[in-house]
Amino acid sequence: MVAIMTGMHVDSPPTRRPVRQLLAASVGNAVEWYDWYAYTFLATYIADQVFPKGADNSLVPLLSTFAVFAVGFFMRPVGGLLMGAIADRRGRRAALTVTILLMGGSSLLVGLTPTYAAAGVLAPVVLVAARLLQGLSVGGEFAASTTFLVESAGPGRRGLFSSFQYVSTTIGQLVASGVATVLVDTLSEDRMNSWGWRVPFVLGAVLSLVGFWIRQGAEETRSAEQRRASRPGLFEALRRHPRESLLICGITAGGTIAYYTWTSYLPTYAELNTGLDKSDALLAGTLSLAFFALLQPLGGMLSDRYGRRPLLLFFGVGFALLSVPLLHTLRDSFAVLLLVQCAGMVLLTGFTSISAAVNAEVFPPRVRAAGIGFPYSLTVALFGGTAPYVGTLFKDLGHSGLFPWYVAVLCLLSSLVYLRLPETAHKELER
Repeated sequence: MVAIMTGMHVDSPPTRRPVRQLLAASVGNAVEWYDWYAYTFLATYIADQVFPKGADNSLVPLLSTFAVFAVGFFMRPVGGLLMGAIADRRGRRAALTVTILLMGGSSLLVGLTPTYAAAGVLAPVVLVAARLLQGLSVGGEFAASTTFLVESAGPGRRGLFSSFQYVSTTIGQLVASGVATVLVDTLSEDRMNSWGWRVPFVLGAVLSLVGFWIRQGAEETRSAEQRRASRPGLFEALRRHPRESLLICGITAGGTIAYYTWTSYLPTYAELNTGLDKSDALLAGTLSLAFFALLQPLGGMLSDRYGRRPLLLFFGVGFALLSVPLLHTLRDSFAVLLLVQCAGMVLLTGFTSISAAVNAEVFPPRVRAAGIGFPYSLTVALFGGTAPYVGTLFKDLGHSGLFPWYVAVLCLLSSLVYLRLPETAHKELER
């Protein structure tokens, strides 16, 4: 069992500039996730331009677009493994630099993707390639930034620092949603279809350069002892820590399906199942994300005082009981969608505000980034990345009512893991 389970004494935090560390991690992370989520919010426009329309089923292009969304997720475990290995071998800052440059390049590629009418099958091929690179970047980003944030925290502040993982993620998502909303509200449908949907991706490429510049001033968080130690093998975390790897999967399964359902897919779900206007759905998503970002530090501070497990159970049991009634409450109403989203955000904070700390507290420092990156990203790919596709597929098959049950069951299974999870909030982190 790793040292955090024993409460052994460890060195003090390696950084004396925690605010600067938070800024370096958060700004870059926000840019990464802005690029990633812009795709989700503009999925219906991408579907119309990049994929051929089905003769008998108008959902075929949208299903294809969400399939590419899922494909990008399946590169995330590879990114988590490779970039996690870079973080463990070369340093957290080196990995963070690589991930943000990858994201900037892939975002630009999405923005320059040709239409199906102009390039035929080449159009979806280019989109898939761009999405694969984005998946590689995001998988590595979570592994490196999670480790970087938690290792930058002082005693008794890991939960608070952990919360900024999703503060910055949500800010990126919020900006992506806000940009999409402004474009939809100000441009005609023809202009959105012809060039408007490309604007957020080109902007993302520019913002990636800003994030790259900010990260150059970050301090490395690996201890001097870890820097002197021999470099870990690529699969060392999986080989030597199989129990911890499975634990990450169990912790993450319910959280990722709830997260991607509530923060990304719910506007599209409301459009498909209630007929809610597209711009109203995007606006409700934007407002609920702002509310969600404000909740994260509160959840992190509560976990530092009362422990990680109570918050995880608040999330898991809450979603297991309330996913079905909340999603069945949706109507063709902006107010109802906003209330449903905000209610889910309160529950979801029990997971998101502390997931970085919980994950980092599972693995020893030698393989911490790669150990987190691969099992976490694999679980997200299996359950989070496929959430929009599964929800749309249920609708296409005439069984849209099954999707809320799918979310509830996964959250219940994760709750069983949380019940047996050792409490690590008040143990010192091995460095």
